[in-house]
Amino acid sequence: MRAKNSEQQRKADLALIHVAKKALQLDDDAYRAILVNVTGKSSSASLNTDERQAVLDRFKKVGFKIEKNNAGRTKPKAAPQRAQLVNKIEAQLADAKRPWAYADGMAKRICGIERIEFCQSEHLVKIIAALSYDAKRRQAKQ
Repeated sequence: MRAKNSEQQRKADLALIHVAKKALQLDDDAYRAILVNVTGKSSSASLNTDERQAVLDRFKKVGFKIEKNNAGRTKPKAAPQRAQLVNKIEAQLADAKRPWAYADGMAKRICGIERIEFCQSEHLVKIIAALSYDAKRRQAKQ
């Protein structure tokens, strides 16, 4: 994953501040009181990086928890002739508690193809074999 530039990070921080405001059910007056108390400023738009982090830290201190979105990608749509292979990959991923992104990474490493849905049957067979090998390795560790 590449690093965000400062403007992207600023937007992400501001979005997270507003998510926290909503999650903590703060009305505008309480929200601005926290901003003023922590940073001396009444608008999140005027905060610098350290001030944004301080506000987020305060929100965490009063109970805000960042919840990771575990939804991830959905199962890729496969042509009928490859559907069984994709179903097998899905079962292996579920057994290993791995996301579809893991299979995409394998497709890129093994076949040089960006995502599972672009793989041909022979590529999917290779990925199934690699996932089977991974399952045996995990089982041996237990």
